[in-house]
Amino acid sequence: MTRDLQGKETSSDPPLWTADFRLFFTARTTSLLGDAMLPVAITAAVIRAGYGASGVGYALAALVAPFAALIIFGGVMSDRFGARRLMVVSDAARFYSQGVLALLFLLGMPQLWQILVLLALIGAGSAIFQPGVASITPLIAQDVQKANATLRISESVTVVIGPSLAGLLLAISSPAAVVALDALTYAASGACLLLIRSVPMGPAERHSESSFRADLVEGWQEFRARTWLWSVIVVFMLWQLAGAGPAMTLGNSTLVTDHGASVFGLVMSSLGAGSVLGGLIAIRLRPRYPLRAGALSMPLWALMPLGVALDLPAPLIAGCYGVSGVGMAFWIVLFHTSVQTHIPQDVLGRVHAYDAAGSLVMKPVGQAVAGPLALVAGAVPLLYVSTSMALVACALLLAIPAVRGLKSVERQELSSNVAPKSGAMRR
Repeated sequence: MTRDLQGKETSSDPPLWTADFRLFFTARTTSLLGDAMLPVAITAAVIRAGYGASGVGYALAALVAPFAALIIFGGVMSDRFGARRLMVVSDAARFYSQGVLALLFLLGMPQLWQILVLLALIGAGSAIFQPGVASITPLIAQDVQKANATLRISESVTVVIGPSLAGLLLAISSPAAVVALDALTYAASGACLLLIRSVPMGPAERHSESSFRADLVEGWQEFRARTWLWSVIVVFMLWQLAGAGPAMTLGNSTLVTDHGASVFGLVMSSLGAGSVLGGLIAIRLRPRYPLRAGALSMPLWALMPLGVALDLPAPLIAGCYGVSGVGMAFWIVLFHTSVQTHIPQDVLGRVHAYDAAGSLVMKPVGQAVAGPLALVAGAVPLLYVSTSMALVACALLLAIPAVRGLKSVERQELSSNVAPKSGAMRR
């Protein structure tokens, strides 16, 4: 607290809910809601079209694969042409692609290839959109950590509400109608982004003209030059392979098989509620060493696979998932804030894209191999491996000096420092 000229106490914290942040928050929330509803709507629509479980698998893969393959290029485009501009273009492209998909389902039974092509376009649009989130957040909020925590809370809520809302709408309407309604969430997001005034449509000031390939290489060099950043990604590749894979694939399937779909829904809602709580904690708690504090929350992640492996009663498993959600959200907020406050604005989109791609690349591998390995070793032993990997990831991160020693920094401090290429902010 500080005092004004009249001696009254005033808050020294910068305001978060400015007009532009409200618009950005609405855009991000509606876009996330659409992302959460889409897999449910597509699953129902593809099954109704007669393509069965294999068709659903192809459809979901067509949605995810372009995102993973193109997000690095999306980061380059975001830095070259402007994050807000690319996000608006992405929302428009996803709105039109999904609108056409809804129309095809409404008119009859579309060919599977038509569904896959349109879903691939939606996934590509998401790859263009995502890097802009990291680039715009530090421009639109003076308190970057509070902004990230607030956005994380919103994401957690949409992850819980989105599938449930899609399921409810499917019960009273057709899949085509739900796909069409889902498309409108992208239109709402784009409209909000257009109304933002504090972030220019164009890119950050560039020191010189360069080619697309040169920008791609520069983003990689900026990413590689920061030991704390690439070290985190390497550890998370290991976690996604041996930790998250068994935890999600085997944990989810075991819950459905042993306890039923209703219990599974309760457990996932508890995970979402825990993530909301983790975001609220991240708003209040400001550690001097954010990645060290985030790493110390990782043992909480172990409770999620451990509860299933021990075959605890359903309410206790839900509690384990809730506590894990707290730790996951806390880590995500602190890590994203560290990236957004330590990386220069003109390369932030590209660096975030490399970060996101590295974090995701082993996720489908871990999920895919968990099932076949469970047939050989058993689901419970693999869930114990997942439990131990949360502790291993924590230990590895704390063992890296650049990670545990990274200090928090305000965005204003970064902008007043020396040029990005000097290496002064790298470690």
